[in-house]
Amino acid sequence: MAVYDYDVIVIGSGPAGEGAAMNASKKGRRVAVIEEQESVGGNCTHKGTIPSKALRHSVKQIIEFNTNPMFRDIGEPRWFSFPKVLKRAEKVISSQVVLRTNFYARNRIDVFFGTAEFEDKNTVLVRGTVKGDETLKAKNIVIATGSRPYTPTDIDFNHPRIYNSDTILKLSHTPRTLIIYGAGVIGSEYASIFSGLGVKVDLVDNQSRLLSFLDAEISDSLSYHLRNNAVKIRHNEIYDSVEADDRGVVLTLKSGKRIRADAFLWCNGRSGNTETLHLERIGLEANSRGQLEVDDHYRTGCEGIYAAGDVVGWPSLASAALDQGRAAAADMLSADDFRYINEVPTGIYTIPEISSIGKTEEELTEECVPYEVGQAFFKDTARAQIYDQPVGMLKILFNRNTFQILGIHCFGEHASEIVHIGQAIMAQEGEGNTLKYFVNTTFNYPTMAEAYRVAAIAGLNRVANL
Repeated sequence: MAVYDYDVIVIGSGPAGEGAAMNASKKGRRVAVIEEQESVGGNCTHKGTIPSKALRHSVKQIIEFNTNPMFRDIGEPRWFSFPKVLKRAEKVISSQVVLRTNFYARNRIDVFFGTAEFEDKNTVLVRGTVKGDETLKAKNIVIATGSRPYTPTDIDFNHPRIYNSDTILKLSHTPRTLIIYGAGVIGSEYASIFSGLGVKVDLVDNQSRLLSFLDAEISDSLSYHLRNNAVKIRHNEIYDSVEADDRGVVLTLKSGKRIRADAFLWCNGRSGNTETLHLERIGLEANSRGQLEVDDHYRTGCEGIYAAGDVVGWPSLASAALDQGRAAAADMLSADDFRYINEVPTGIYTIPEISSIGKTEEELTEECVPYEVGQAFFKDTARAQIYDQPVGMLKILFNRNTFQILGIHCFGEHASEIVHIGQAIMAQEGEGNTLKYFVNTTFNYPTMAEAYRVAAIAGLNRVANL
C-alpha cells in the first residue's frame, strides 16, 4: 500500500474543499484532495447548486418564449419535457468539471478519487482508488465532505415514484402532478422549476409562512407568485405516511388530508456526510444530522482537524462554504487573511429570484430600532420594462436618524446580483454606510442598479415628511 506525505489533506472537492485546497496551495503548501465521486466539484457541481440553477435558467427561457407575444412570429408555445431541459444542466456540469479539474492541475494539487476514512488524526486511508487503497499523511486535515438529503426511514426512497433533491436529477419523464414535501429553499426552487414546466405542484410546508427567515413582504410576494403559477401551498402540515404504487403516490398528513400525485419529491432537511469517516478514531462525534461542531476558526475538537461547508451546518450555502474553506486554510497556516464568515447574503433561485442581507422589518421592530423603508418597484424602472420583467422590488431598510443601511431585500429578476451593490455599502465602516450614497452617486441608465437611487430617494422623502 502506497503512503504519501502532504502538508494539508482536504476531504471533499466541493466549494469548501476547493477553497481550502487552493488557499493552502497558494501559500506554498503541498496539498492532497480526496473526492469520492468520479470527478471534482462535489455535490454542489453534480447534484445541487449547479444543476438546479441551470434547470431554472432553462425553464425561465421556456416561460419567456411561451409568454412573449413577439415569439409568436416564430412559432406557437412549446412544451418541453424535464429530461430535455436536464440535458442543458448536464452540459453546464461538464463545463464546471473541466474548469475545476484545471484549477487543481495548475496549482499542482494531487486529487485522489476514493472514499476517505481516518486512521488517526494525521493519517487518512483512501479506499477504492484506481491503484487500490492508499494512505495519506499530513499535519492538518480539512473535512469538507458536504451534505446529502435527509431521508427518513419510513419512506421508501427506492420506489421509482419517490425522489429526493439528489435523485430528482435522474427523473426520466415529466409527471403531470408532483408533491413537494418541504418548502425551504430547495423545495421552493423546485416548485418554481416544475410549475414552469406545466406540472401541477402541491408544496407542503410545516411552517406557517413560506421561508419564514425572509422579510415577510418578500415571503408573501413569493407565495403570491407561486400560487399564480398554479402551485398549491399547504402550510402547517406534517406528513404521517407516504405510500406509492404503480398509479402514483399518496401523501397522508397528520391533519387528516390525503393528496395524490404522479410523483413525490422530499426536500425537508439535509445530513452531513460523515458516516464513513470513522470519526471515533480521532475522538470526534457528529450530531444527529451528521454535522460537526467547530469554533469560530473552523477548528474541530481534535487538534489539527478543521471542518467547513455544509458539514458544519449554517449557513449551508455554496458561497459561504468557499469562504469557510479559505478561512480554515488561513487559520491552520497562521495567515493574515483569516476571517470568520458571519455576514452572508441569501440567494434563492426561485422564479422570481430572491436575495437579501441584513435585518428584516420584523427583526428591527422587535429590537425597537427606529428604521424607515425605501422601496423601488421594478415595474417603474426602464431596464425592467426593456427586459419585460416587471415583477419585483428592491427594499432598503435604514436607520431614520443616522441613515445607516440595516437591511437590503430584493425580489425579482437578477435579485442575487442586485443585492451586492447594497452589501458593499453596508460593509463600509462609520459614515461610509449611508443611504445617501445612492442619492449622491450617478448610476448608468437604464440599469437595474438604478433601483437603489429610486428606493433611496423614496426613503429620504418618507423621513423628510415626518
